[in-house]
Order: sequence, then structure tokens, then C-alpha cells
Amino acid sequence: MYAVIRTGGKQYRVAPGDVIRVENQGDGKDGKVEFSDVLAVSGSAGQIAKPQSEALVTGEVVEQGRGAKILVFH
Repeated sequence: MYAVIRTGGKQYRVAPGDVIRVENQGDGKDGKVEFSDVLAVSGSAGQIAKPQSEALVTGEVVEQGRGAKILVFH
């Protein structure tokens, strides 16, 4: 089972147990984050269904941080 969600202007394919890195979503409530913009849901291999309006993907904030600093010389 997996779903395709949209957050931060990008699309991600997520499944239960996946860890993804997304743009800042805020702290969430008790470390939980909800993604309501679900584009597709798959229950089994080869079957993709467009979700109903009540489809919701929830996640948990594991850590927050910044990317490596990039130095640019001109």
C-alpha cells in the first residue's frame, strides 16, 4: 500500500514506515503532521485509485534541521 502526496510544491510516494525529508511543516500537534493533499492511493500492486476527498496521510516529525551551508565565490 502506498500513496502519492503533494507538499512544498513537490510530490512524494510514501508507504507505511517510510522516512522522507520535506520542507518545514511546522511543529505539528505533538510531533504529528497531516498531509491532506493526497493525489493517488494504491492498495495493491498495479492498482491505483484516485482518492476520495477524505483521504489523509499522517506522519511523525523525527527531526528538524537545515541542509549543509553552501559557499559560493564569484
